Amino acid sequence: MKKPATKLFVGSRLNTLRQQAGLTQAVLAQKLGISASYLNQIERDQRPLPERHLEDVCRVFGVSPAYFSDMEEVRLVQALREVLADPLFDAARPNFSEMLTAVQKAPALGHAVMQLYSAYRNAQEQAASLADAPPQPVIEPYEAVGDWVQANHNYFHALDSAAEALYGKLAPKEGWLHPALIQYLQDEHRLQIVTDHALEQRGVRWRLEQKTNTLFLSQDVLAEDSLFCLAQVVGQLEQGAVMDRILRRSGPKGENARALARLYLGNYFAGALLLPYELYRTAAVEMQHDIDRLHRRFGVSFEQACHRLSTFQRPGAEGIPFYFMKLDIAGNILKSFSANHFMQSRFGGPCPLWNIFRAFTTPGQVQVQLSRMTDDVVYLNVARTVRHSSMSYFDRPRQVAVVLGCDIRHAGRMIYAAGLDVVDQRNAVPIGPGCRACARDDCRHRSLPVSGRGIDAGSEERGVVPYRAART
Repeated sequence: MKKPATKLFVGSRLNTLRQQAGLTQAVLAQKLGISASYLNQIERDQRPLPERHLEDVCRVFGVSPAYFSDMEEVRLVQALREVLADPLFDAARPNFSEMLTAVQKAPALGHAVMQLYSAYRNAQEQAASLADAPPQPVIEPYEAVGDWVQANHNYFHALDSAAEALYGKLAPKEGWLHPALIQYLQDEHRLQIVTDHALEQRGVRWRLEQKTNTLFLSQDVLAEDSLFCLAQVVGQLEQGAVMDRILRRSGPKGENARALARLYLGNYFAGALLLPYELYRTAAVEMQHDIDRLHRRFGVSFEQACHRLSTFQRPGAEGIPFYFMKLDIAGNILKSFSANHFMQSRFGGPCPLWNIFRAFTTPGQVQVQLSRMTDDVVYLNVARTVRHSSMSYFDRPRQVAVVLGCDIRHAGRMIYAAGLDVVDQRNAVPIGPGCRACARDDCRHRSLPVSGRGIDAGSEERGVVPYRAART
């Protein structure tokens, strides 16, 4: 029997895309070949978006079909569950069904609650501090940029296409992009390129002096970092107008957030130039996403190879939907993006059972883990530390690690599944989004009681964990 087609009620997301593009309902309806009244009903969720028009909508707005999946709803509901687990809401905590309805009908309200709670947390931390400090913004700029990147699925087509076209123009031999970029900057931009040992001592990797048309490069950075620096300079010189258009169309609010977003776009272009979309995606498929082979073949770092894999969201040419995160040894999240349902706590530390923490005990070695999240989805996770070279005996190089993960359904396309028994459920480590938001009340690794639940303080017995959630 043929499976009935899923009804796509995507009114709020379609309305958001249309408004960002500055299109009227009449103009968009004409592009889709439907009546304006029919489009109005779709945007009001009175009618579903017919699947035959989904491809047209994706083409008009340059988004992936995944944009209209329930992934963003799941992520927002999970984030709201974490927020509403705060004892502050004990007297009036909505259930899961109510949260899901709110997210489906009014996603902007859900995001507003997240921002309000973030402001509340910032205010609490500021009030607790004895030091005089200037007022903090309602939402930190880096959080706003992270949300913006996530909303764009970490894919910016204009920059990606421009980088791919430039790589084709350079046509470097495999592994020889570095000299090709130097030659390009010298020929096209008349830059004199000088290495300077003093830059690294000041924490600077490159400096562009436009008065003298000189690019100063730190002499002490690793080869792959030097390559990335050159690509950043190309992006700054050639893609400024494209970045400005992206920010005008959908950039985050606030001067500092927009400044950080522009830096992110510059880095995005650099990564896309080093690893052009189709060439790298094809190589990744051929090598079964063997990150060590990929980063050596293209002359980039392990981190750059991982991060680029997480950006494969081009409509019609999507790769495996990965999540990617970068953490320091204290568990601070430095980078985060997810093209799947995986999500770590926004207001607390990550799960200690996650294999990224084991990576710190075996520097430079790949750690592979099957993990089962609280929604029962199993992920294949690949984690490894990334090196930061020491400049002197007195230097304190930063200790960081990255992790790349995907749904176990894609394990057959990953070299890291070789030898793993993905059928035996005992091999999947039960992890969560972090103790504060985790519902696993039987976990021996908890650092906090389950939020939003009473505590059983009975005197009859004591467990490994000194507290347990009261049974309801």
